[in-house]
Amino acid sequence: MNVFQRFPRKFWVANTLELFERYAWYGMFMVLALYLTGSKAEGALGFTQAQKGTMMGIIVGTLYLMPVITGAIADRFGFRRMLFVSFAFLAVGYASMGIFTSYEGVFFAFSITAIGAGLFKPIISATVAKTTTEKTSSIGFGIFYMMVNIGAFIGPITAAKLRIISWSNVFYFAAALMIINGLLTLLFFDKDEKTEKKGISVGQEIKQVIKNIGVALSDGKFVLFLFIIIGFWTMYNQLFYTLPVYIADWMDTSIVYDAIYKFWPWLARNAGTPEGTIAPEMMTNLDALYIIIFQLLVSWGVMKWRPVNAMMTGFLVSAIGLGLTFMQSNPLYLFITILVFGLGEMASSPKITEYIGRIAPKDKVALYMGCSFLPMAGGNYLAGWLSGGLYGEMADKSVLLTKDLVARGIEVPEISDAFTKTDLFIIGQDALGMNAGELTKYLWETYNPSDIWMIFSGIGIACFIMLFMYDKIVRQR
Repeated sequence: MNVFQRFPRKFWVANTLELFERYAWYGMFMVLALYLTGSKAEGALGFTQAQKGTMMGIIVGTLYLMPVITGAIADRFGFRRMLFVSFAFLAVGYASMGIFTSYEGVFFAFSITAIGAGLFKPIISATVAKTTTEKTSSIGFGIFYMMVNIGAFIGPITAAKLRIISWSNVFYFAAALMIINGLLTLLFFDKDEKTEKKGISVGQEIKQVIKNIGVALSDGKFVLFLFIIIGFWTMYNQLFYTLPVYIADWMDTSIVYDAIYKFWPWLARNAGTPEGTIAPEMMTNLDALYIIIFQLLVSWGVMKWRPVNAMMTGFLVSAIGLGLTFMQSNPLYLFITILVFGLGEMASSPKITEYIGRIAPKDKVALYMGCSFLPMAGGNYLAGWLSGGLYGEMADKSVLLTKDLVARGIEVPEISDAFTKTDLFIIGQDALGMNAGELTKYLWETYNPSDIWMIFSGIGIACFIMLFMYDKIVRQR
C-alpha cells in the first residue's frame, strides 16, 4: 500500500484519462470494420472492403506517425492545455462519425478523431514517466498498461450493446467519455509550468525533431529491425481490420451462444444479442481478456530470455494462432486460436520496446524509443491494404456471391442505398434455393475464403525467419 501512496495525484489522473480514452477508442475501433462494411439495411454504411482498408490503414497509420511531432508541440505549449485540445478533437471526431454517412464525411470525421488520439498518446506516456521514479517506474507502468487493457476489454463490450440500439450510439458514447476527460483535465490535472524557449519557433522545433529522427534512421541495423517489426504489426492488426468482418461473414456464433447458455444462461443473455448470437467484436475481445489474465505470467516466463529470442518465439506462435483462426469457420475454436495468438503477442510485444532500449546508444535512448511508433504506422498502412482489396477478392462474402451469381448469368445491381448487401443475399438465397446457413456453407466450400490464412501466417513466419537471420548477423558482428 505504501508503494501506491508514493504516486502523486497527477499520476492517478493520467491513468484515469488513459482508461477512458482507451475505453472510447477500442469501443469504436473494434466495431469500425463492421460498421463501415455492414449492410445499409442494418444501419451500417455498406462500403467495400477496399474502402474500409484504405480509410483505416491511412488514418490509423498516420496517427502513429504523429506522436513524434505532437510530443514536441506538447512540450512547448504544456501538457494540460494540449490534453484539453486533444479531448476536444476526439469528442468532435467521435460525434461526427456518428452523424456523417458518406465515405468522404466519415473519412474526415475519423481523421479528426485520429488527430486527437495522436496528440494524446505522447502526453499521457510522458506524464506517467515524469510522475514515477526509478523505484516506482516498474509498477507505475504496470498500472498504466493495466488501464490500457481494461479499457480495451470493456470498450467493445459496451459497443456491442450500444450498436444493437443504433450504430450512432457507439460514437456518441465515445464522445461523451472524451467530454468527461476534458472536464477531469480542467479540474484535476496540474496547471502547466511556464517554459520559455527564446529564439526557437514551433516550426524550428519540429524541424529539429525530424532531423533527430533522420539521425536515428541513419543506423542501418536499427532500420532493418524496424522493417522486420512492421511485419509483426501488419499481422497483429488483422485482429481489428479483418477478423470481425470474417466472423460476421463466415461464422455462426449462435453455436457459441448455445454452448454458453447450457452452463450459464445469465452470461449468454447478457453477452449475446437478442437474436441468440454473440457479436463478432465480443469474440475478438477475447484477446484483451487473455492479456489481462495472462500478461504478467507470460512476462515472468520470458523475463530471462534474450529479447530477440522472446520476439522470435512470439512471432511464430502468433502466426500459428492467427492462421488457425482464419483456417476454420467454427467459432468455438476461437477461444483456443485467439489464446495461441495472444500468447505470442504477450511474449513479443513488450520485448520490442525493451530491445530498442538496449540497442540504442546511451545518449539517444529517448530518440530511438520515439521511433518505435514508425513500424506501428507501417503495420497499419499494410494491414489496411491486406484487409481491403486483397480480403475483398479472396474472402468477402458479398463479392464471392456476386461472382457466383454473375457466372450463372444472373444480373446483380451494384450495392447502393437502393440495393443493399442484405438485398444481395436475399437474391442469392432465392436463386440458389438455399437458406442463409446453406448459402454460407456453399460459398465457403466452393470459394475457400479460409485461404486468406496463408497470407496472414506467411507474414508472421517471414518475420520470424528475418529476425532469426538478423540476430545471427548482428551477433556475429
